[in-house]
Amino acid sequence: MSSVSVPPPKCLQKPLSVPHRHMFGPGPSNVPPRILEAGANPVIGHMHPEIFEIMSDIKSGVQYMFQTQNSMTLAVSGTGHTAMECAIFNTVEPGENVLTAVNGIWGERAAEMAERIGARINTIVAPPGGFFTNVEIEQALSKYRPVLFFLAHGESSTGVLHPLDGIGQLCHKYNCLFLVDSVASMGGAPLYMDQQGIDILYTGSQKVLNAPPGTAPISFSERACQKIFNRRTKPVSFFLDLSCLVSCRQELIITSHHYISNSVAEYFHAGLESMGLKLFVKEKKARLPTVTTIVAPHGYDWKEITTYIMKTHNLEISGGLGPSVGMVLRVGLMGCNSSKANVDMVLAALKDALKHCHKSKV
Repeated sequence: MSSVSVPPPKCLQKPLSVPHRHMFGPGPSNVPPRILEAGANPVIGHMHPEIFEIMSDIKSGVQYMFQTQNSMTLAVSGTGHTAMECAIFNTVEPGENVLTAVNGIWGERAAEMAERIGARINTIVAPPGGFFTNVEIEQALSKYRPVLFFLAHGESSTGVLHPLDGIGQLCHKYNCLFLVDSVASMGGAPLYMDQQGIDILYTGSQKVLNAPPGTAPISFSERACQKIFNRRTKPVSFFLDLSCLVSCRQELIITSHHYISNSVAEYFHAGLESMGLKLFVKEKKARLPTVTTIVAPHGYDWKEITTYIMKTHNLEISGGLGPSVGMVLRVGLMGCNSSKANVDMVLAALKDALKHCHKSKV
C-alpha cells in the first residue's frame, strides 16, 4: 500500500479558537449561552422516539412564533435562501405567472429563483428605501394574475419594514398565494400569519432568533397545500420536495419574541440623528426595527468606517447590499443584542470612527 501523500494539516492539530465579537451587522447575531449549551446535547438517531417528540415541540414553537394553526409547519435544514426556494419550488410550475415586489435584493432573488424554474416573472419596483401601497399591489395582481406574490416583510438590504395588512385578502381575491419573507423581521416586529392572510411564511434562525445559522422555519396554509399537492409536475428539487420534507423536520431552538426591538430602534435612531447622521428610510412607519440603514456619511469611505470599527472596537456593522451598496451603513440590533447598552456601544464606535477616519474635502 502506498504511503499517505497528503499530510495532515497542521492547522487541524490544534484546538479551534473563535474570537468573541459584537455582531451588530444585519446577521448573523450573537448566540446566547443558553442556546449554545442546547446545541451541545447528545446526538441521537433520527428515528428514535425522542426525536419525534422534539419535532412535535418544534412545530408547536414555530406555530406560536408565526401565530398560525397551520398543520404544515416545520423547520427546513438550510438558510433563509433554502426556505425561499422551498416555497417557490413547491408552489410554482413552469409557465405560471409569479409577481414579486422588488424594493431591495430579496425581491430580486425571489424573481430569479422563479425564473430559473421556468415561471413567467412580473415585478413591481420601488426605489431603495421605498415600499408599495395596497392600491399598487392590487393593480399588479389584477394585471398579471399570478399564482404567487412574493413580498419581503423586513427588507434588510434597505432597512424597510413593509406594511402587510390587507395584502393577503387582496391576493385571495385574485386566487393568488401570498408568500412573505420574514428572515430579518420575525421576532423583532409584529407579524400574525393567520390573521394577515399569509399563505407561506418563512424566517431564518441566525438573526432575531439568536440561533446558529442553518435552520429555516416555514409554514404553509391549507390553500398553499392544495396548490402544492395538486401539481402536474414534480418540484425541481428532490431535497426540498415538501412531500418528503414533512417527514424530515429538523430541530430548532425557539426563542421568545423580542418586540422590545421597536423602542430600542427608536432610541438608536434618535442617537444617530443627534450625531448629525441621516436615516435612509424616510418614513418612520416603514423602518425595519431590527436592521437600521444609515445614509453613508458624506465625504467618508464606508469601507474604512466598518473596518476601523471592527479593528478598534471588535464590533461588526456592514455596508449596503444589492441596490443599497455604497449608499448606506447597516446596523443590526436583534434579539439579545437589542438593548440600549448596545446602542450606546454602537453610537460611541460610530462617533469614534467619524473622528479618526479620513474625510475628503470634496
